[in-house]
Parts: sequence; C-alpha cells; structure tokens
Amino acid sequence: MGGGNTVNLLAIWRAHGVDQALRAAWEGGVILAGGSAGSLCWFEGGTTDSFDLHQLAALSDGLGFLPGSHCPHYDGEVQRRPFYHRLVGEGFPAGYAVDDDAALRFVGRDLAEVVSARAGATAYRVENQGNQVLETPLEARQLGTPVRLDPPAS
Repeated sequence: MGGGNTVNLLAIWRAHGVDQALRAAWEGGVILAGGSAGSLCWFEGGTTDSFDLHQLAALSDGLGFLPGSHCPHYDGEVQRRPFYHRLVGEGFPAGYAVDDDAALRFVGRDLAEVVSARAGATAYRVENQGNQVLETPLEARQLGTPVRLDPPAS
C-alpha cells in the first residue's frame, strides 16, 4: 500500500470487505507492505494528518494486524516526534516511530528487523515507563548491505 489518507482508506476497505480479505491473505502468509498510510493501517493506531492536513491527530482504529501504535515520518515532519511522545505519555499504546526512508519488517506480529534506504534513517520503540516516555533507537540494516545468513567458515 502506498501513502494517502488513512481514515478514508480504512473506511473504504471496511465498507467493501477489503479489510477482511486482507486479514485472510495476511493470515495465509501473504506479504503486506506499505509506507505512510500504507504502514499505519496495519497497526492498532497511530499518528495521522488524515483529519486535517495542518494538524496531527490520533488514529485509534487501525486494522490491528500488528500490535500497538505507529508513527510514520518521524524525522520528516517536525511535529511528529513531540506529538507522538505526548500521545504515548498520555496513555496511547506504545509502538514504533519510523524515519522517512526506513521500514519495519515483521514476521507475524514480531518485529524481525529495521531496514533503511539511507544512512542515518532508522526506527524507534516509543513507550511510557513510569510516566516517562522512552525512545529507544533500533539498529537498522542499510539496504544494499549483504545479509549473512550463515556464520563465516573457519
């Protein structure tokens, strides 16, 4: 899925049963992907400008395939980081914030890795612990970097 208006995307999918078809496909092992609205939709909720292009809002009714919340454009839009921190600090579900040019790869509902198309782009785990919002950077593998699946021969 590409970007766009998450609220409209979800409403149209739900009106036509696309959400159920996507869930069946996902549960059957089909790979689902997307950026911006196309990544936010898979989570329980997150940050969106779908209601008003000039003001961020919380979205609490994502598809819920992935647990918690999601904040795209973490380094690309100056208001995203403080808004997401405020939401999580106020009790919004913990989740993942993702810089532009980075992506999360899940296997089932578990985060498998963070990948990046440019140096410095990554993702973060954002959660509220003891009334303090903690932002933990996650190591990203830059795309184009070989993946070693087997240990080197000795």
